Amino acid sequence: MHSIFAPQTSSSQVEIGHELSPKFDQDGLIACITTHAGTGEVLMFAYMNQVALTRTIETGEVHYYSRSRGELWKKGQSSGLTQQVRQMLIDCDQDCLVLRVDLGRATADDQVEASCHVGYRTCFYREVPVGGLPTDGAPVQLQFVAQQVFDPKKIYGQEDG
Repeated sequence: MHSIFAPQTSSSQVEIGHELSPKFDQDGLIACITTHAGTGEVLMFAYMNQVALTRTIETGEVHYYSRSRGELWKKGQSSGLTQQVRQMLIDCDQDCLVLRVDLGRATADDQVEASCHVGYRTCFYREVPVGGLPTDGAPVQLQFVAQQVFDPKKIYGQEDG
């Protein structure tokens, strides 16, 4: 298969060149931050491998690589909660992507737009308090800053999407 990516040959080529030369890590992955195209809200963080990045560029539909399952997955394939790329950016070192996406819905009648498999609009639904540590030796307690927008059992038919 012909690669659509240029090899990294120099800092100058990577940093100011016109060729896409993604720097995949030792596991063949590149970090990807996904945001809502309309609001700028951070929706999720995931990884892509070469196949996922190629398919995303080719189709405009977001594909990721699941480290936990060890496989490629098209976002929304089982849930209907798809992501369509409006813009794809790559950083100066070409080792991190930012996607600006439009969200699909689980069903045509559904008004829910979400990305998180546990029922939240965004995967970032808890806040870590800063500015002090617990004095009693207990773990830091997370603060929920969002409500679930769908029941994952209804979408995925199981407890752990």
